[in-house]
Amino acid sequence: METTLIVGLGNPILTDDAVGVRLARDLRLALGDRPTLAWLEECSVGGLNLLDVLQGHARLVCLDSVKTRDARPGAWHHFTAAALRPTMNLSNVHDANFATALELGRRLGLPLPPDEQIHIFAVEISDNLTFGERMTDELEACYPTVRDAILAEVELLLTTDA
Repeated sequence: METTLIVGLGNPILTDDAVGVRLARDLRLALGDRPTLAWLEECSVGGLNLLDVLQGHARLVCLDSVKTRDARPGAWHHFTAAALRPTMNLSNVHDANFATALELGRRLGLPLPPDEQIHIFAVEISDNLTFGERMTDELEACYPTVRDAILAEVELLLTTDA
């Protein structure tokens, strides 16, 4: 496990939900292919299906969208999986969120990166329910700034030891 997997989570035809996929594509253009990087530009699966995607890498960078209360579209957050809230529903696979999938994968002995090496970049959005290949005007307007800021953070992250 010597690679960093960079994965864009989301659906490219659900307006703002496409931001993770778009970031992955743009970052790949900026960072290029390196022997230590693996790319999955578009990942529309969630829950336990993520385990097939995530295993076998030393580090993971997830690019995704998020909707939190009172946040403006285009604001973004960087945190590790260590900050994810522990789940109480591990016995119920129908409630398999990201934290649940990681915990179950570890219990099954899958080769997953440690929580401190799972970096999540989550961009605040306003609409992830409307079909469309273009993000909302508000997110489109700030996307270049968001992209450049996250690119700088990912580049810095890639210069640190895994």
